Amino acid sequence: MEKENCIRLVIIEDDETIRNGFSYLINASQNFKVVNSYSNAEKAISHVVNDDPHVILLDIELPGMKGTEAISKIKHLLPKTHILMLTVYDNEDNVFKALSKGASGYLTKSDTTEKILEAIQEVMDGGAPMSMNIAKIVIKSFDKNQNSPLTKRETEILEQVANGKSRSKIAKQMFIDLETVKSHIKNIYAKLNVHSREDAIKEAKNNKYI
Repeated sequence: MEKENCIRLVIIEDDETIRNGFSYLINASQNFKVVNSYSNAEKAISHVVNDDPHVILLDIELPGMKGTEAISKIKHLLPKTHILMLTVYDNEDNVFKALSKGASGYLTKSDTTEKILEAIQEVMDGGAPMSMNIAKIVIKSFDKNQNSPLTKRETEILEQVANGKSRSKIAKQMFIDLETVKSHIKNIYAKLNVHSREDAIKEAKNNKYI
C-alpha cells in the first residue's frame, strides 16, 4: 500500500505524552498514518473535516466537551468515519454511552499497539473491535439481565474474548471462519446498544422522567 493510500487516522487525546506516543507508534507502522491529533474535542470538531480520517481514536475523559458528547457531532460531520474509543475508563456507563452514540468499537489504553492496529484494521474491514476488559464488562452487564438477547454462540464468543483469546484462535477453536467471529462480535455490540437503550427507558419510567 502506497503512503497516500494508508489508513488515515486522527487522535483526540488530552494527555500529550500518550497522544505523541500513539502518533509515533502508529506512524512507524506500515499502512497507517496519523494525519492530525488534538488535545480537545472542540478543536478537533473545527478541523476534522479537512483531515478526512478513516478512523478516529477518541478519548472519553477530555477537558471541556467529553468524548461521548463529541461522537454524535463528529458522526454528523463525517458519517462514514469510524470512531474507536480508546480510554482507561472502561466502566459500564461509558461503554453504553459510546456505543449508543455511534462508536464503532471500544478499546482500553492498556491494549498493546499491535492490538490497537489490529482493531483499526478490523473496523476498516467492517468489524467491531472489542478488548478483553470491555468483553468482561459486557458479560457482567448481560448477567444482570435474565432475558439476555445474546445467542448461545454469541455468549461463547464473548467469553472467549474476555479470556484474552484472539479472533483467529476463537475461530479455530470453534471451527468457524474468522469473518463469522467478527460478525458475531458486531452483533453483540448492536444488541448491547439496544440493551442499554432499553435499560435507560426503563430507568427513566421508574423515576418518572418520562
